[in-house]
Amino acid sequence: MGSLFSLFVVIVLILMAVAGIKVANMQFFFGVVLPYAAVIIFILGVIGKALKWGRSPVPFKIPTTCGQQKSLPWIRQNKLDNPSSALGVIGRMLLEVLLFRSLFGNTTVELKEGPKLAHGSTKWLWLGGLAFHWSFLVVLLRHTRLFMDPPPAFLQKIEVMDGFLQIGLPGLFISGVVLLAAATYLFLRRVFIPQVRYISLPADYFPLFLIIAIAVSGILMRYFIKVDVVSIKGLTLGLFSLNASVPEGIGVLFYVHLFLVSILLAYIPFSKLMHFGGVFLSPTRNLANDSRVKRHINPWNYPVKLHTYEEYEDEFRDKMKEAGLPLDKE
Repeated sequence: MGSLFSLFVVIVLILMAVAGIKVANMQFFFGVVLPYAAVIIFILGVIGKALKWGRSPVPFKIPTTCGQQKSLPWIRQNKLDNPSSALGVIGRMLLEVLLFRSLFGNTTVELKEGPKLAHGSTKWLWLGGLAFHWSFLVVLLRHTRLFMDPPPAFLQKIEVMDGFLQIGLPGLFISGVVLLAAATYLFLRRVFIPQVRYISLPADYFPLFLIIAIAVSGILMRYFIKVDVVSIKGLTLGLFSLNASVPEGIGVLFYVHLFLVSILLAYIPFSKLMHFGGVFLSPTRNLANDSRVKRHINPWNYPVKLHTYEEYEDEFRDKMKEAGLPLDKE
């Protein structure tokens, strides 16, 4: 039900863009106003979320660990899974962000006939997630050339590497195909695995459908339904220079693509997609596990009046003596 609702919402968004361009001639609204609004919402939303996370108290160190902590000299420490220094935390974070190291070692548990508890690998999930995120990054980097004239050399090299197969004309970009395939896999996984389907919400399906629609519309524009790339670049350069105008001849498919991208951009700060920033602020990841070496004092602690045992004994000495309890002081 959640998947159908999310699919319906994305279809409605596509129809809104088509109707807005074809019927209402709202090219300026969809080509200029909405992208600017989406960028503003994205920036303010990300800043607000980061400030909210930054104000969250961390009363004690809670890094998630799965290796040997630093202990006696003759006991080997796992410096990546259980870092005790800032350098170890940096190494752990780099492997987590760039290679999804914890997901690589993750396992799944399934109850089979017998009953029998079976542990399985989740390497396909790791591979799908890695392919999705890296291809998404490459697609984003490639699209930045639309805002630069001329594009920098490193972007041109990325395009060359992305299209190294040299299939078709225009050349096939591997990142777009991988992005669509990976997003489709992540969606199908939520549909066909009962445990994952049970915990999936519309908020899980909506960004997947949105990204799939963005990828499909982008592939259609590049390989099947031709659009005026010169006019599109004129629009994007105008947006970037804050001197936007809408050239003639841009097809409706581009406005659909741009509208969906704007929706995704504005949606990110209020969704689970904010994990791209949250991973750096998570106390389960960004803290060294050195609680045995260095005492972690909560900076939010307020002064607490202590009641020592000596004071307790002074207060209740007569009653304790009457009850026959031992006293430190007679």
